[in-house]
Amino acid sequence: MATITIQHLTYAPPARETPVLKDLTATFRGGRFSLLTGPSGSGKTTLLRLIAGLTPLPTTGTITFDDQALASFPATTHSRRVALLFQEPSTQFTMDTVTNELRFVLENQAVDPAQMPARIDAALAFVGIAKLRDRSLMQLSGGEQQKVALASIVAMDSDVILLDEPFASIDPPTRQVLMTKLVQLCHERHKTVILADHDLSGYDQWVDHLTVLDHGMATQLSAAATQARLAAFTPERLRLTQVQLPAPDTPQVLTSHQLGLRRGTRQLLRPQDLAILAHKTTLITGPNGSGKSTFFRALVRLSSYDGTITYRQQDIQKLRRRTYARHVGLMFQAAQAQFLNVTLGEELALSQKNGQHAYFTPDRVAAALKALQLNGREDQVIYSLSSGQQKKFQLLCMLMMAPDVLLLDEPLKGLDLASIHAVRQLLTTTQADLKLTLVLISHQLSGLDSFIDYHLALADQQFSYQAQEVRHES
Repeated sequence: MATITIQHLTYAPPARETPVLKDLTATFRGGRFSLLTGPSGSGKTTLLRLIAGLTPLPTTGTITFDDQALASFPATTHSRRVALLFQEPSTQFTMDTVTNELRFVLENQAVDPAQMPARIDAALAFVGIAKLRDRSLMQLSGGEQQKVALASIVAMDSDVILLDEPFASIDPPTRQVLMTKLVQLCHERHKTVILADHDLSGYDQWVDHLTVLDHGMATQLSAAATQARLAAFTPERLRLTQVQLPAPDTPQVLTSHQLGLRRGTRQLLRPQDLAILAHKTTLITGPNGSGKSTFFRALVRLSSYDGTITYRQQDIQKLRRRTYARHVGLMFQAAQAQFLNVTLGEELALSQKNGQHAYFTPDRVAAALKALQLNGREDQVIYSLSSGQQKKFQLLCMLMMAPDVLLLDEPLKGLDLASIHAVRQLLTTTQADLKLTLVLISHQLSGLDSFIDYHLALADQQFSYQAQEVRHES
């Protein structure tokens, strides 16, 4: 159990004059569950990395653990006291399989090899992923990868656990289970947990402290202010009340006949006929690992499938790959996997060059950048943006390409509510003007009511359109 105290901390990343953290002072008490929130790019990830010792401490300000300066800890000692779950878990994996990854983590802590099997078994069971133990990490869904990263943190048994958007790709029921597990670590194992999140649903009964990071400074909210903040994320605010069943005569843009999906030997989708409706917005939901992203990859010919898929009544396997890619585009779940250049300006120029038509004029691009709070960053390195900022920029670049059908895999991942509204407005306007078809996978339902036309649920290896309300069960 360790209390973390931050005093007058100011930090500016290399090559940036403006500090991300400005004279920041905050306390995270030992053995408590502390929630950290704030706008995209406000410095939450930076703060967690400083506490974890992964970013060199600045000369201005101090971080102490139980009144002992962080700077005085040897790196090996500190790594055993503090564990950080990254926002993109795949970036912290080193090995090939789940078990080998956990073993590697324990080897780095110099754990006795005789103790490793029991530690690994306990961590996998604690997170509920024992069945994944022999699976390849790169064949797991984004949500499954987040669970593996959390199991690694549990296996490390560190005093302080830092989590950066740990539920961003997690389905609502699993989110609830994992949240109770984290509370269990606090109360039963006396761990200090600091969790950064934009989606505040389900925290009202668990959180001990809510700290808001904005404009580089931290404010710990009172109990009343905390409840007011969390009220915007109650289940009643996170329902989709206007989804409908497709009418028989609704125009279709993508159709499949006896479509079946597999991942290795696992059957993800039993053969079925399916249609995606033209010029509408369809939400896809389903448990982690059920095959949603695999479905998207099949639609753009990046994954094999059984049966046939047609685009406007043409078999997609008979279309030239380059031609088809201009009609159906995929926005990857991991934003960094989409970028081809170094700076925002270079990536914008590439999207402008390869765009379908002249809709995104320089003035319209400038307005979009301003709405997404990315203006004035054209010379900035893309990879120095926060994950939420990268997600917004990735979306803008994909819209500039203007494919007829845009598949969006977790487009709201890492976004605060203000950013979600800005993204939704950009999508709504562009879709209306260009008559686009939007299909999105999202576990985050905030701000989606009245935006979604159809809800396609994947469960028990079958897709089905839903008409009833969708509840965010967290």
